[in-house]
Amino acid sequence: MRFRTQSSPHVIPAHSVGGVMQQVLMALVPGTLAMTWFFGWGVLVNVLLGVLFAVAFEAAMVAARKRPVMATLADNSAIVTGWLFALAIPPLAPFWVTLIGIAFAIIVAKHLYGGLGYNPFNPAMVGYVVVLVSFPREMALWPAPSTLPESPLTLLQTLQTVLTGSLPGAQAWDAVTRATPLDAMREGLVSGRTVGEITASPLFGSFTETGWEWVGNFFLLGGLYLLFRRIIHWHIPVAVILGVAIPAGFFWLLDPDSFASPAFHVFSGAVIIGAFFIATDPVSASTTPLGRILYGAGIGVLIFVIRTWGGYPDAVAFAVLLMNMVAPTLDHLTRPRIFGRTRGGPPSGDGRA
Repeated sequence: MRFRTQSSPHVIPAHSVGGVMQQVLMALVPGTLAMTWFFGWGVLVNVLLGVLFAVAFEAAMVAARKRPVMATLADNSAIVTGWLFALAIPPLAPFWVTLIGIAFAIIVAKHLYGGLGYNPFNPAMVGYVVVLVSFPREMALWPAPSTLPESPLTLLQTLQTVLTGSLPGAQAWDAVTRATPLDAMREGLVSGRTVGEITASPLFGSFTETGWEWVGNFFLLGGLYLLFRRIIHWHIPVAVILGVAIPAGFFWLLDPDSFASPAFHVFSGAVIIGAFFIATDPVSASTTPLGRILYGAGIGVLIFVIRTWGGYPDAVAFAVLLMNMVAPTLDHLTRPRIFGRTRGGPPSGDGRA
């Protein structure tokens, strides 16, 4: 359908969809390289597989819908989805976990709702939650940070592990994988140990987790780049981080032996990448200024609540999807006042702007 072009003024966006996605991909590079440094070649292998699967499923679905394939692929949204999904899963997860997660993300969460711009939920997080609840064993195969194992897997050994689902030779999973610090913290507190006793483990670094604290810093660097280029607004990342830090700080001050510090919560797991790269999805997030703040704060509070009292040690995906559900209502309730009209809509004063 062709729409008639109305008279000026027209608002010209500063970035095209493809340009926005390119900037997001560039911003993901520092954190991805840091994650590879600490957790091995499996990170890059997963990113490569995730992008290939995402582009293939995107092309197949676009062709099935009789839409121009190359023009759609040029928006780079499938690459972003595949990349983010790959960073969320363990680096040693078998390839079919990536295949199933990406298939669900692109086919069900994206194209069955109408494609880019119509999906109510973040596709990468939908795919991640599907594999998280379906394959708990495979989703627990997080390798120990590079500073802990005596003989980390080489690139060829990593490829063999990802493609076959088995470690090469006679190696045991316990020798190359560890519980994540979030898992260790949660299990330790449940068993009655104090935070100080739990963080005495070599899994924990100077203030949060060995490896993850630096990974978070590099994703933060990429997020600041997106803010500098005005690709994202500050409201959601700031609200997410404060939404985690404020309740974490409150309970930590009340009982530091039973609750981890705000720094641990912010720089552990996927909070930083979630705040800057996932929660800011322009399609499924809230769009008004006040709505963005409420949306981000809701994600942050939900992350803390689920981590502390829920069944999963990290909760970014669940928190994002739950707030995706309320984003349209937030937008409806926080619509800015139109110039010359009251907040309810009627003309203000004598009706003149």
